[in-house]
Amino acid sequence: MVNRTEAAVLTEHGSALTLRELPLPGEPEPGAALVRITCTTLCGTDVHLWSGQMTFPGMLPMVLGHEMVGEVVAVGPGTTDTLGREIAEGDRIGWSESTCGKCYGCTILREPVACEKRGYGFLQRSDVFPYATGGLVRHCYVTPGAAKLLLPDDVKDTWASMSGCAGKTVLRAVSRSGGIRPGATVVVQGAGALGAFATAVARISGAGDVITIGGPADRLKIAERFGATATIPVDGTTAEDRVERVKEFTGGRGADHVLDFAGGPTIGEEAVAFAAQRGTIAIVGSTGPAPSPVALGTVMGKELTVVGSLNGDIADYHRSVDFFRTFADRLPWDELFSAPVGLSQASQSVESMSRLGELKAVIDPRLP
Repeated sequence: MVNRTEAAVLTEHGSALTLRELPLPGEPEPGAALVRITCTTLCGTDVHLWSGQMTFPGMLPMVLGHEMVGEVVAVGPGTTDTLGREIAEGDRIGWSESTCGKCYGCTILREPVACEKRGYGFLQRSDVFPYATGGLVRHCYVTPGAAKLLLPDDVKDTWASMSGCAGKTVLRAVSRSGGIRPGATVVVQGAGALGAFATAVARISGAGDVITIGGPADRLKIAERFGATATIPVDGTTAEDRVERVKEFTGGRGADHVLDFAGGPTIGEEAVAFAAQRGTIAIVGSTGPAPSPVALGTVMGKELTVVGSLNGDIADYHRSVDFFRTFADRLPWDELFSAPVGLSQASQSVESMSRLGELKAVIDPRLP
């Protein structure tokens, strides 16, 4: 039984991660598992946490990473995945956030993302039990309340890891929007990993046109590779410019669906302007307390549907894994990911992503 693990620990916002040894529980609790990480993919949230753009009182020190998969090395009694299948040593699993199963969100709303005690990547300090629950570790402790999933052999580690946040977030947003009807026009705000994946999901779902807005230019090229029929850069354009471009691309009618994966002060204003009569807007990327101006009169006049979509749960995770499995040969998914590096280079990967130098950094703790 492994009782300690190496981890890349965030001790100060904006500073290099520190390689440390963290303790592990002596034996996994009932329903828990100890996993040797084989792949962690970094998310925009990891970058925001690292930089301090997103922060919580008393959160440091912590281990970044909430998209990961690994091989089980030890299990507690009665540990099963979300479908009731027994988890054993040697199995490859992924997992979603932990939930309590007893609060209003869990029992009345029946929404895991509404759990009052939802544990998710950045809510666990690394100096208190169970210590190593983030992805930038050699061995990760998967808590009893985490929703686990046995992974099919034909879904790559990177795809399954991305499903743990980016993939499930996009699919939940599309579902919250009511799905995308064949021939619909979709605007995707944001050209990061979520925006690129959302572009692909929209096209595979049957969208006639997908307009991806973001930057820099190399990311818009990736969006085109993943199904964008048109792109609009944010660099060198104003909100008014972007609204006019969308009108041009849609013959003045606007988009049936607008999906926000970017955030920013003008996102809400632009989304309402982009949307067609009786269009749907999904707000996903506009996190934090900063207000965003929205023309409520336009929402009323266009009879728009505006929905918020928060991350995703184990059902969305399962759908994302199935999506990659079903459409494995449809698009060049591997182009979303950088070459894997070890824990010793995790700091450089986070910093590179903060500069938009990488779309989806990959950490394999088995590497030096």
